[in-house]
Order: sequence, then C-alpha cells, then structure tokens
Amino acid sequence: MKINNRDYPKHKKTIIGVCMDGTSYPYYEQAKDVMPNLQRFINEGSFGMVKSVIPSFTNPNNMAIVTGVPPKLNGICGNFYWDTELQKEVMMNDPKYLKVPTILSVLSQNDHKVAVVTAKDKLRKMLAHNLDGICFSAEFANQATLEENGIENVEQGLMGKERPGIYDPYISVYCIEAGAKLLQKEHFDVMYLTTTDFVQHKYAPGSDDANDFLAKIDHWLGELDKLGAIIGVTADHGMQAKTKVDGTPKVQFIEQLLDAQNIKTRVILPITDPYVVHHGALGGYGTLYLEDKSQLLDAKDYLLSLDGIETVLTNQEAVEKFELPGDRIGDLVILSDASTTIGRTPEWHDLDKVKEGLRSHGGEHSQEVPMIFNKKLSKEYHQKLKSGTSRNFDLFHFLSNGF
Repeated sequence: MKINNRDYPKHKKTIIGVCMDGTSYPYYEQAKDVMPNLQRFINEGSFGMVKSVIPSFTNPNNMAIVTGVPPKLNGICGNFYWDTELQKEVMMNDPKYLKVPTILSVLSQNDHKVAVVTAKDKLRKMLAHNLDGICFSAEFANQATLEENGIENVEQGLMGKERPGIYDPYISVYCIEAGAKLLQKEHFDVMYLTTTDFVQHKYAPGSDDANDFLAKIDHWLGELDKLGAIIGVTADHGMQAKTKVDGTPKVQFIEQLLDAQNIKTRVILPITDPYVVHHGALGGYGTLYLEDKSQLLDAKDYLLSLDGIETVLTNQEAVEKFELPGDRIGDLVILSDASTTIGRTPEWHDLDKVKEGLRSHGGEHSQEVPMIFNKKLSKEYHQKLKSGTSRNFDLFHFLSNGF
C-alpha cells in the first residue's frame, strides 16, 4: 500500500513504533545495566543513529513519524504557531493543520487493526484523525469512550489502576504498559506508542531518576517483545542542559533585544505547549515576523551577533534546508547553540518553573536520535540505517519493509 508516496506492505506480525520523547542515546548508554531488553535489541537486533526533523519538538516529529514525510509535506512545523488567517497565535494540535493523511489512519481504513497510545493528550486529535481503531491518551485515560477513543474503562478494565499525573515520570511507563496490555488481550496489526519527556527535561543521562524510569520502560518493551511483535524505538528529539555556570537558564530574549534596536517583531516559539513545567516555553528554535520587512537583513545580522545564536535563516533558506512549510514559519528562523535557548521577553515566560537546571531542545543539537529494532533488519535496510542518512520519520517504512 502506498501512503504519501511510500510503500507500507502488510505484515503477519504486529509492528510497533515507539517514540521515546526526548530520549537521546546517552540516556540508554548510561542506563544499559538496567535496560537488559533494550541492550538485547541493540546487540541482537538492529541499531543506528538517525536525524529528527527541525524544529526538534514533539508535534513536528510525531506527525512526521506517523505520516512518513517532513513538515514541508505534512504541514506540522511546531507545537504552536502564528495563524496568519486568524491573525492569532494558536496551538498546532488540530487535525485541520495536517496536509496529508497519517499512515495509521490509511492502514486502519484498509484491513489493518490499529491502536495508538500517547502520553500527552495534545497529540491525540492529530494521531486519531480519520483513524478507525483505538487512540487514547494516558493523560486522560479516565475519559476514554468507545465513541471518541475506540475503547472505554481503560483504568479499571485494561490497566487495573489509575493513570499517573502528566508531571509524574510514570505516565510514560503507563503508556508503554497500555500497549503491552492491549496486545496481550488481542491482535493488532500496527501500534504506535508515544511518551512524554518530563524525565528528560528534569534529569540528565545516568542520574538515578532517569535510570529508574528507563528500567521500568525496559520491562514493558520486554513484554512487547515476548508477544512476538516487531518493535522499532526512536525519539522525536534529544535534550541538552541550557544553563549558565550558576545553573540559571541561558536565554536570549530576542523580541526584547530587537525592540531595543527599533526592529519591531512578533517572535513565535513553537516549543510552546500546555506543559510549561517541562521547559517554560524556552527551546533552541524560534521564528519571527517583521513589522517592517525592509529590516530583514538588519534583523538577521543583529541576531547573528548575539552570543548563543548559531543560525538565522530567511524563510526560503529555512524551507530549503529543513524542509519546512514556508507559509507557516515567518520571515526569519532562528536556532541557538547547544547550551542556549531563545525567548521572547522575560515577562512573557514563566521563569519560576525553570529557574534551575533547565534542559531543553529544538535546534540541530537535539536532532540526532537512536533508532533501535528488536529484530535484525535485512541487508538493504541495515545499510540504510547505518548510513547516517535515515530519519526518525522512516520508522514505519523500516518496520513495514525491513524484515
């Protein structure tokens, strides 16, 4: 079957795509003693490093993974954007922003039994768009209905326990566990399980909290493996510390700084979402709209002079370099270095929530992520994975064609 111009033949075995939000390879490397199942996948299956889409945020990458194509084609280029028609800043979590169908929806309408579990409810509407199957969030598992989600009584009937809160590390464990419990009950052809990155925002690789969390994830990956599924694990982005020497956030408030240069702008930070405890809406990528377009080169030169600002691209340059939809990204696209974040003005952000130990993502330094399969890929697909040119949104193409 061709979906968005890529082939997805049907498998006899269940194929499961897992997106471990914010989990760069150092997390697994530092947790290898407590992740025996994932280590077995790496050693006996297939493993390589791939690149996420830019911006390296949740919505663009999850939707790239489930459409198999980059933002230029699927339309999703942030968690948040400036809707030029509405003249309003809006969350990009409505299916109306999708320009192509998802792999999951098309398969579900063509003799494939499909189940999707997301930790964060913000993804659910887009993941469920035109999906004939199960799709619910761990965040609101208690509200799942047959009509809306294809399943009911999740907490007592499926899980046997209440869901954790969205800022509880184990909400992601609940998500992977739900996938295993669904598969224990009945056969599915395709599953997609996508977690949240609260742990990665708060704890560095190798920390006790990170390793405890990953050990519990590993248990449920092992249970999925026991059920005979072909599993592919990747991530939407990595994560880095974004702090000064004293531990406070390292931020360039570019809207305020440009205003001081008499350059009036509207800065949009596509990391913005309802979960500000994670990151305070501070990430490594931003886009801006100029009030006076004739100031474009002045704005670009000034931004490049700022400490920690690494790349500034015009709309067309960003479209070409990062395969972004030009009608949704503004006049300039700005990316920071590995240790800096981009802000609007100090007043716009709730900095109290991230005053110590900020860890975040968004730019090219968070783009490299692992892709791990529990079974050995064919020679052709093994070489593709090892080439370093594959993308996280190749996940379902590999799962469907690589074995």
